[in-house]
Order: sequence, then C-alpha cells, then structure tokens
Amino acid sequence: MSIRDIPVRTLADQPTTLAELTGDKALLVVNVASKCGLTPQYSSLVELQQTYGPRGFSVVGVPCNQFMGQEPGTAEEIAEFCSSTYGVDFPLLEKVDVNGDERSALYQELTQTTDAEGEAGDIQWNFEKFLVSRTGEVVGRFRPRTEPKDPAVISAIEAAL
Repeated sequence: MSIRDIPVRTLADQPTTLAELTGDKALLVVNVASKCGLTPQYSSLVELQQTYGPRGFSVVGVPCNQFMGQEPGTAEEIAEFCSSTYGVDFPLLEKVDVNGDERSALYQELTQTTDAEGEAGDIQWNFEKFLVSRTGEVVGRFRPRTEPKDPAVISAIEAAL
C-alpha cells in the first residue's frame, strides 16, 4: 500500500486518504502546532502552497500536541487559528500522535524515512517536513528548524514536480 492510501481523517473528522484529499500532487506533510516558536513557519508554508499549488503540489498540515502541549486546541480552534492568523488554505488533518505507542499509521510510515544526515526515527519537534512524490514515495525529510523556503526544500519540491 502506498503512503497515499493510508486511511487518515481531516481536521473536520472526515475519513479520507492523502490520494483522495490531494489527488496526484506532490505533498509536503508537516506536523504543525499553534503555540510553538516555529509556528511562524505557517507563513512560508502558505507561500509554498500559493507558489507551487498550481503546478501540482500541496502542503498537508498534521496538528500534534506531543511537544510541550503546543497544540492544545480543538479541531475548530485549530482551523480558526490557522485561517485567521496565517490564511492557511492547504488541507489539515486531525490532531494525531507522531511518536510513541499511539503514533498514527501515516507517521509510522513517514518516520522510516531518513533525513539529510541519514537519521530516521522519531519526529524531533513541531514542523518536521516530509516530501512525498506524486507516486507516493517519501523523497525528502527536513527537520523542524529547516525553514520551508530553505533552498534544499525548494530544490526537492522542484524535483518532485
């Protein structure tokens, strides 16, 4: 089964898959949080969506509250914050665990991918990014402090398109 076919739920609690949600687009899957020092990365994620969306790309945000409780809100509060504060127009999934015994099926697959240093495994913090090709292959992993508009991220997105 492709990563694009793993069952997920939208922030509005609707069952779906990445394939159903975004079609055959290249994806940047990011675990997000509203009360994190890295939260301003939402601005760059929105810019990536606007720049590359017309070329077959989508950001997918995955709220997670595992890092110092920095995403405590309900689905409605998360949606309102993302929309009103950052103008988020990319899909958001339900709040999930990205590490530990309750790690979501999506993140069970994603965390097997290595980063630029060859390290796989647990998510380090909010705003860790995974680039998924149109065919469902995870082709890049970028750690939280790597800005969405970092040249390495942009280059990988361009290559995936």
